[in-house]
Amino acid sequence: MVKYIFVTGGVTSSLGKGIISASLGKLLQSRGLSVTIQKFDPYINVDPGTLNPYEHGECYVTDDGAETDLDLGHYERFLGKPSSQDNNVTTGRIYQTVINKERAGDYLGKTVQVVPHITDEIKRRVRALGKTGEFDVVISEIGGTVGDIESLPYLEAIRQIRLELGASNAIIIHLTLIPYLSAAGELKTKPTQHSVKELLQTGNQPDILVCRTEHPLNDDLRRKISLFCNVDRHSVIQAIDAGTIYDVPLLMKDENLDTLVMSKLHLEAAAEPNLTAWRGFLKKLKEPKHTIRIGLVGKYNELPDAYKSIYESFVHAGAENECKVEVEPIHAEALEVIDQVGDALADFDGVLVAPGFGERGVEGKINAIKYLRENDIPFFGICLGFQCAAVEFARNVLGLEDAYSTEMKTDAAHPIIDLMPDQKNIRIKGGTMRLGAYACEIKEGSIAKEAYKAEVVYERHRHRYELNNEYLKDFEAKGMIASGMNPDTKLVEILEMPDHRFFLGTQYHPELKSTVEKPHPLFVAFVKACLQFHLDEHRASETTTKSAKNLVAK
Repeated sequence: MVKYIFVTGGVTSSLGKGIISASLGKLLQSRGLSVTIQKFDPYINVDPGTLNPYEHGECYVTDDGAETDLDLGHYERFLGKPSSQDNNVTTGRIYQTVINKERAGDYLGKTVQVVPHITDEIKRRVRALGKTGEFDVVISEIGGTVGDIESLPYLEAIRQIRLELGASNAIIIHLTLIPYLSAAGELKTKPTQHSVKELLQTGNQPDILVCRTEHPLNDDLRRKISLFCNVDRHSVIQAIDAGTIYDVPLLMKDENLDTLVMSKLHLEAAAEPNLTAWRGFLKKLKEPKHTIRIGLVGKYNELPDAYKSIYESFVHAGAENECKVEVEPIHAEALEVIDQVGDALADFDGVLVAPGFGERGVEGKINAIKYLRENDIPFFGICLGFQCAAVEFARNVLGLEDAYSTEMKTDAAHPIIDLMPDQKNIRIKGGTMRLGAYACEIKEGSIAKEAYKAEVVYERHRHRYELNNEYLKDFEAKGMIASGMNPDTKLVEILEMPDHRFFLGTQYHPELKSTVEKPHPLFVAFVKACLQFHLDEHRASETTTKSAKNLVAK
């Protein structure tokens, strides 16, 4: 029988339910179990696709085109397995489904209510993954915190599922906070007690408490929490602040979280988790041989979660190259004065121009790309970064001064980037872009082919605008080639300059497929090029210094 684990949170948001879920999933997976993780988000948006990145961080996209919460990125990066539409459910989607059924007459004239109709739909979504026959364990993370009015239907659904399946088939892990009051010099358990009390009022008794803390929990504190929260002493787990999120699976193993879960759910698996590859990654991550600096030109820099997958991809690629990658955000708008671009970018070993929507900051991105192209500095463009590279090349190499994207200027004389025909009459914004995984054929002898070492790859998209193929021959005649092409639509997926140290842009989002144990090939290649640039510049600097000293000596 499939086992279900529900991860709830209390006291405050952003405690790390996603990382705890992913870490537990990794530990169970490493014991030979088949695991999947889903996220239930209480907000009424149907999906995060129309949310500003400042609202909810990046919008993560799955192979099947679901626009999802960024926690699914953690799930995939830890488990190394793709997720799907079924792995992220919002209150908006739940209500939309129930209302559609009501309109279709599926409820036979009954009064539609939160209980049982909304809760039944939540339960159906929880158990849908279990019914596929693919998984031994389904972990369901409940967004928000206990006590939020939006979360109540989910907690009621969990209560019903546990009643229906039995205590040995469905458990609750409650993540809470043990704050440290510096004035008193003490860790305080009262917020955790209140959080558990709030959960108990919904009819749910937590089976395991995972306590976020800045300082270790001694045995007296664990016994106190156990007594007041009615949780077994050995089921009080500390989740101490970690240097990196990738330490958390090992910290949870030290706390025996996986062993505890297996005991409560009567799961049979390998006696010890196989974490050899994970430990190897951590060793390379923590013992780099070199350090490089990469600039990230974007416009949502105040919230790092807006580019979460890009940052994590650099972690993976850096470890693969035994190199620490220091990523420094740069506001695209700060680069709109062309004379200031060189001063802003000169000290970087490479620059990634980030994805985004809208006109704000676009000219700054174009100026940055011009500087990188002319000075042979490694450049990597993603989605809008790819499009800006095409516009910059058209303006400054092809001499088409009015080259632009019709997203920014609908009447551009040279629409280098334009809407696809099937996008031109769309008025509804949600879920109507080119979404999900599409094939890309890689050109022989290209940077992309050297990185991928494959003829065809499948990468994830989230955009409306495409390169206008009417200009492609002119691009290639001047040294910018299409090294990746969709075999069905003939849309350009990758642009690169073979004569440049590293100059490559992708219409798709490679960062969405980078995992701990399988770093994305393009990020690995880009970091490798940046490291080589760094070493070349260092050698050149040393040679100049030696020459100057020799002249002084003479």
